[in-house]
Amino acid sequence: MKRAVVLVVLAGLGLACPGRAGQLPPIQTVFLILMENHAWSDIEGSTNAPYINQALLPQASYCAQYYNPSNFIASLISYLWLETGTNWGLTNDSTNAYNYPAYFHLSTTNHLVSLLNRAGISWKTYQECARGDILPLENGGCYVVRHDPFVYFDDVTGTNDPTYPYGVAHVRPYYELEGDLTNNTVARYNFITPGVCSDMHNSCPPLTNNILQGDTWLASQIPEIMRSRAYSNNGAIFIAWDDGGVPWVPIGMIVLSPLARGPGYVSTVRYTHSSTLRTLQETFQVRPWLGDAANAEPLADLFMTVNTNSGFRITSLVPAGSGTFQLTANGAVPSQPVVLESSTNLQTWTAVNTNTPSGSSLAFSITNNPAADSWRRFYRLVQSRPN
Repeated sequence: MKRAVVLVVLAGLGLACPGRAGQLPPIQTVFLILMENHAWSDIEGSTNAPYINQALLPQASYCAQYYNPSNFIASLISYLWLETGTNWGLTNDSTNAYNYPAYFHLSTTNHLVSLLNRAGISWKTYQECARGDILPLENGGCYVVRHDPFVYFDDVTGTNDPTYPYGVAHVRPYYELEGDLTNNTVARYNFITPGVCSDMHNSCPPLTNNILQGDTWLASQIPEIMRSRAYSNNGAIFIAWDDGGVPWVPIGMIVLSPLARGPGYVSTVRYTHSSTLRTLQETFQVRPWLGDAANAEPLADLFMTVNTNSGFRITSLVPAGSGTFQLTANGAVPSQPVVLESSTNLQTWTAVNTNTPSGSSLAFSITNNPAADSWRRFYRLVQSRPN
């Protein structure tokens, strides 16, 4: 799939040039779900993963060559890598890789959610079996602290203060996600950790089959996310595994999104957790590059890309009364959603509305209020289209 893009400057009623080709599409909300300890060969085609193989993969984009970037397979290393792009000196044999934040914690503020917070971009982690009244700094029930990278950073925990308000507000029990989806109050970046009976880590009754347990959990949870406004409005769900249980084997990375290439697209590009971190930094436009994200390519092959050489064009932009303009475009692909986006700088774009045309033309209304910042905004239309 390709992306067609046309832009208009509302203030001057003129046309502007599109962005560079090949960039990531305008993802608005991210859900990153981390599963545990299985190579992709354990999952793809497995009879223990019927939902993944029969429901998710046929509609998703996914990787055939996605790896843990180090030869260390302790969970905390992978979780910290997705947040910072490095292992912080931890190894398989490092006691700290299995310890509580009381014994291993980081004073750096150079990590992803810290960059997001400084940029005013909302984030939250949903941890199954975590408490909601205090920060979960130790294991409890199906929650294990080493699968929650955020509580290893002093700026999140107030240096291991379980009542630290900032941390408590951002590290939440998983059961709260349902209400946030229903109320459309989810953050833009949502890191989801299933409990150890749901993430394929432990074998637990009544199923006593760790892969089937994780597959069943995904079957009950993914449809809820996909029914949300946050997902339908250019959201993206990334389902990844922390490692394969042994070094240097492909692990899973599945992407579900209205912007994904799918259905059933298999990328053979070699990617790692560094690629996912790079994707997150590009999506939210936060810098500096963190660790190995500086050397990685984003997961662009899993998504539709920008195509600036298309017949998709704005045909008219005329006043429609009460400070509103009617924008009409031609050359659209029928039944493919067209997204109206706005920007103040031609770099960061926000989805305003979506229209799915039945034919090749479509229309949007834009309110042009000189008293508001919409008077100085750029607008563009973006649509996916077949290769």
